Amino acid sequence: MTWWTWMILGAVLLGAELLAIDAQFYLVFLGISAFLVGLAGLLGLVMPEWLQWVAFAVLALVFMVTFRRSLYMKIRGSAKGFSSSMAGGSVDVTSNIAPGERVRLKYRGTEWTAQNVSDKEIASGTRAKIVNVDGLTLQISAD
Repeated sequence: MTWWTWMILGAVLLGAELLAIDAQFYLVFLGISAFLVGLAGLLGLVMPEWLQWVAFAVLALVFMVTFRRSLYMKIRGSAKGFSSSMAGGSVDVTSNIAPGERVRLKYRGTEWTAQNVSDKEIASGTRAKIVNVDGLTLQISAD
C-alpha cells in the first residue's frame, strides 16, 4: 500500500475511536501504528506489502500491551496516584473571605470560584481546606 493509504487508514481509525465508539483506546493505537507505517513509506523506507502489514500488527500490539491499560486507567480516573476528587486538598487564600462569600482563587494552574462554607472568616495569606466541589465551585473552610 502507498504511504498516503496508511495515513488515511490511521485517520479513519482515530476518527472512529474519537467520534463514534468507546473502544477503550484500541483503535487509537491501531491508528497510530498505521500513521507510523505511512510515515516510514513517506520517508523512503521501501517495504513489500506483507512487511507493511506485519510492521503495522507488531507496532499495534506493542503499543497496546505497553501503553493502553495505563492510559485508559488515567483517563477513567482509576490509576494509581491519580485522584479525581479535589476534596481534601488545600488552596492558598489571597484575600479575606467572610463566611458564605465567593471569591476567585488560583488552584492547580487555573482560576476557580471558591466559597467559604465555614462559620468563620478565612484570613488572607493562609491556606484553606477544600471540603467539597459543587460543579465549578470549590467549597472551602479554614484549615
